[in-house]
Amino acid sequence: MHGISRNLAQFGQQLAQVFLVGMTLGMVRTVVPALAESEFSVERGSYLLLTVFVVAFGFVKGTMNFVAGRTADRFGRKPVLLTGWLFALPAPWLILYATSWNEVVLATLLLGINQGLCWSATQTSKLDLAHSQERGFAVGLDEFSGYMGVAVAGVMTGYLASAMDAREALWGFGLICIMLALGLLLGFVRETLPWAHREQQATETPTEAIPATTWEAFAKVSWRDRRMFAVSQAGLVEKFVDTLVWIFYPVYLYTHGFSLPDIGWIVGIYGTVWGASQFLTGRLSDRIGRLIPCVAGMWLCGIGVLGSLWSLQFETWAVSAAVTGFGMALLYPNLSAAISDLATPAWRGSAIGTYRFWRDLGYGIGALGLGILASLAGYLEAGFYGVAISMFASGALLAWLGPRRSD
Repeated sequence: MHGISRNLAQFGQQLAQVFLVGMTLGMVRTVVPALAESEFSVERGSYLLLTVFVVAFGFVKGTMNFVAGRTADRFGRKPVLLTGWLFALPAPWLILYATSWNEVVLATLLLGINQGLCWSATQTSKLDLAHSQERGFAVGLDEFSGYMGVAVAGVMTGYLASAMDAREALWGFGLICIMLALGLLLGFVRETLPWAHREQQATETPTEAIPATTWEAFAKVSWRDRRMFAVSQAGLVEKFVDTLVWIFYPVYLYTHGFSLPDIGWIVGIYGTVWGASQFLTGRLSDRIGRLIPCVAGMWLCGIGVLGSLWSLQFETWAVSAAVTGFGMALLYPNLSAAISDLATPAWRGSAIGTYRFWRDLGYGIGALGLGILASLAGYLEAGFYGVAISMFASGALLAWLGPRRSD
C-alpha cells in the first residue's frame, strides 16, 4: 500500500539516511573554505584553485546521480545506498592527514560519489512509498531533512573547529555520521523497489511512453521534452546559488573579519530556512502546481544574493541568507517533484537521476564560472552579481517553457 502515513516507519528511516547524508556534506561547507589558506596552503586570491574541490564535487555527484537512478531501477535502491556510504568512509581520514589541497579535492570527490548515490536512492525510495498526490510533500520532507543536516553540521563544525584542532574535529564528526548511517541502513532500511513495481502495474502507460534505453531516458529529460528541459536547466542554474554560499560566503566573510561561528550561523540560517521551509513549500506545490513556486523561488534567490552585498553587518547577511534560503525552499523540492510528475514509475529512477545529473552538474559549472569571474574581475563580488543575473534569466525561461497543471 502506498502513502506516507501507511509506510511511516520506512519513510522515517529514509529521512534519517538523508539527514546523515546532509551532515556528512555539511562538515566541509564552513570550515574547509574558510581555512583553505591557513590549513591547506591555498594562496590568497587563488580563486580558481579554491573552487577546484567544488568543481570536482559537482561533476562527480552529477554523474553519480544518473548512475544511481538507472542502477536503482534495475537492481534496487538499497544496494545503491550501501555503495554510496562505503565510498564516504575514507573522506574523514583524507581530511585529517591532508598535506595539500589535492587531498581535500580527493576527499570531496568521494563525498560527491556518496551524495550522488545516497541522496538519489533515498529520494527515489520516498517517492516509491508516497501516493502520487504526496510527491511534492515527499520531496519537501526529503530536502528538509537533508539540508537541515547540512545546516546543523555547518554550525556544529564551526564551533568544534574553534574549540579544538580543525582537522580532528572534521575527522571525528564525519566518521560518526558515516558509521551511524551504515548501522541504520544495514539494520532497519528496507528495499522499496517492490512499491514502484506495484504502482507501475496499476498505471495504464503506453509502452512507447517508457524510454527503452538509458540514452532515450537521458535525452527525453535533457532536451526532447520541453517541460523536462525547462526544469533541468533551472535545476542546473539554481546550484550556482549553493555554490556561491559554499565557496564565496565563508571566504568573503572570513576575510572581512567574521569569526568561524558567525560564518557558521550565516550559512546555517540559509540552510535552516531552506530545509525547514520545504516542509511547507512541497505541500504547497501539491495544491497549486509546481511552476509558480519554482519561478518565484528562482527570482527570490537572485534578490537574496544581491541583498547580501548591501553591508558588512551580521544582521544584513543573516536576513539575506534567510531570503535566499526561502527562495531555494520554493524551487528545490518542486523541481524534483515536477520531474516525477512527468515520468511513470517504470522509469522514475532514471528520470530523477537524469534531472539530478544536470542539477548537480551546476556545482561544477557554477564553481568554475565563479572562479573565472572572480579571477578576471579581481574581486569576489563579481561572482555574486553573476549568480543573481543567472537566476533571473533561468527563472524567466522556466516561466516560459515549464510544466503547467494542464500538461
